[in-house]
Amino acid sequence: MDRLKILVVDDESRMRKLVRDFLVKKEFDVVEAEDGAQAIDVFFDQKDIALVILDVMMPKMDGWQVCREIRSYSNVPIIMLTAKGDERDELLGFELGVDEYISKPFSPKILVARVEAILRRNTGFSADDILRAGAIEINKAAHEVTIDGKSIELSFKEFELLTYFVENQGIALSREKILNSVWNYDYFGDARTIDTHVKKLRSKLGERGDYIRTIWGMGYKFEVE
Repeated sequence: MDRLKILVVDDESRMRKLVRDFLVKKEFDVVEAEDGAQAIDVFFDQKDIALVILDVMMPKMDGWQVCREIRSYSNVPIIMLTAKGDERDELLGFELGVDEYISKPFSPKILVARVEAILRRNTGFSADDILRAGAIEINKAAHEVTIDGKSIELSFKEFELLTYFVENQGIALSREKILNSVWNYDYFGDARTIDTHVKKLRSKLGERGDYIRTIWGMGYKFEVE
């Protein structure tokens, strides 16, 4: 299958590089634009863009204007990035036909996971990737988790954390290792971040929250008895 092309639009070169590096690791081709006007030129010049990652706040033409221009000609998937986290912005994005809406700061790995999930739905990019552990089933393609066949709602980070645990069943994981693997090198935090998310995740897993065992003084281990 040909490599799919992603257009990354952001006026911050550091952000474009961060996103590009993660996408390239996943075998995507990446083209960039540093403002809205350039984004429109690149999009209509390239003609084979599979997905657009679009920042809201940019000079010359903001993300909403770019989205409107693209949507008047194409249904290409669009992921909007914003630093605001304003519900009104999110609603506007969905009204304009945005496929995903992610607030900064975000995990690049989560962004790439959303890119892959959207492309699976839209282009048949890849077969579903199903993980199972006891009563838990994770559909990585659809970004869905079920317990005993019943769907549960997880945040992006909770989903990534649970996936990491399931993919490393039976392995003692230090808090540092979890931070490095799930929150990635671009995140600066401490162990309390891990503990808070594990507490929330256990609560959402209900009785199956016992699968996540605490290893005192070290971290956690995911184990299905």
